[in-house]
Amino acid sequence: MPFENPSRDEIRNILKSAATVAVVGLSDKPDRTSYMVSEAMQKKGYRIIPVNPMVTGTILGETCYASLSDIPEPVDIVNVFRRSDQVLPVAEEAVKIKAKVFWLQLGIYNEEAAEIAKAGGLEVIMDRCIKVEDSILLPGGK
Repeated sequence: MPFENPSRDEIRNILKSAATVAVVGLSDKPDRTSYMVSEAMQKKGYRIIPVNPMVTGTILGETCYASLSDIPEPVDIVNVFRRSDQVLPVAEEAVKIKAKVFWLQLGIYNEEAAEIAKAGGLEVIMDRCIKVEDSILLPGGK
């Protein structure tokens, strides 16, 4: 059976209940999509945790971690800005840290990664922009 994203109502509930979003592939460059999306989500009240092994220090005022496993607190959503062929290990790590949601940004789709995440108990959303969904489903905020 082909993959289907959760319904809009389910996505609204996911966003309403989420507080912490670990962003895998978050760039420290303000002109990058990952930065702009994460900054917008941060302004909407989400706690953004940057995950990028190439960056030391902070991004958007938050400590940047080399991997999901390095994050010392629970994560609600793992939001991924990586190529589709690079997301399998991210799905495995999202399961390992017991995240609630595995979210692949617009243009990113990997059914094998989705199966790994689903088998690990995570809700999966693929090929959708978290910022766009939040703007549509929660225009007034959480």
